[in-house]
Amino acid sequence: MTRSLLAGTCGLAFLLTAATLSHAQTQTPAAPPAVEKPATDQGTDAADASDDDSQAPVPFEGGTLTITQPEQDGEKVLAYDGKQLASNYDVFFDKIVEVGGVKVALFDVGDGGNQCGPATVIVWKPDGGTIQSTTVEQDQCGAPPSAVSDNAIYFVPYLLPGDQKPALQWSPTDGLTISGNLSYMPEPGTDWKDIDPEKYQNIIDAFHNEAVYRLAETLLGKDMPDMATSLLVGGGTEKTASGAFYASGCVPHDCGGNDGFMAVDPAQHKLYFARRGDNGQPNAWPDMATWPADVKAALDKAQGSAN
Repeated sequence: MTRSLLAGTCGLAFLLTAATLSHAQTQTPAAPPAVEKPATDQGTDAADASDDDSQAPVPFEGGTLTITQPEQDGEKVLAYDGKQLASNYDVFFDKIVEVGGVKVALFDVGDGGNQCGPATVIVWKPDGGTIQSTTVEQDQCGAPPSAVSDNAIYFVPYLLPGDQKPALQWSPTDGLTISGNLSYMPEPGTDWKDIDPEKYQNIIDAFHNEAVYRLAETLLGKDMPDMATSLLVGGGTEKTASGAFYASGCVPHDCGGNDGFMAVDPAQHKLYFARRGDNGQPNAWPDMATWPADVKAALDKAQGSAN
């Protein structure tokens, strides 16, 4: 099952900050709402980003942007008057905006797949110059959606527990630069009594709780982002007979080879983590010999089912 992610709260406030900042993200990573300029945004009507293999050509700055698929089941190619700019299995026109007085075409380009956002390809034509393009990627899973202001396009990263990433901005004059540094933080002052798995769409939401986050930090240390990544593609939570709740998941594009498990026992103030190792056996935090029988049974059940 594919997880649906909650909307984050990190994007808009960042656009008004100074060049260096630290941000407390208290929502499951998701796309920040874009700040658009309706008067200059041509929207997706110019090329329907549908499931069709073909998309309409996009007139742009005296030429034409096209998306074609030269080979059946092969990669799609983004080109400007025949000059290739990017290629991948998913290529979709997003919009045309104006940034610093320059028209800019934005495209989504990526591998596709569960929980992986595409990279953003920025296309523009400097005054008196030739067509230019740059691709914004932040990791193997693409880049966050763009947020457009008058003078720059911002890319505010998704943050998993334990993550710290730079926020990027692009402008026609300065290109792609780092605007600041964002750090994941739990909701201050939340404790075990505040845990409500009924409100969680996925187990990663439990990290919003400060008590859970601090104990996870103690147990996992530097492995916390990798552990959270191994839970990204998953479903909702289930409960054991003793009242602990749990869920399993996997790394995008690596289900079956890089799977994770997390259980939370709010009454006993305990956490249990497992992640499949290179030898096929799970690494566990704390040692699996200390796990209650019902939590261990939940892990065995999760390992035996498809994620």
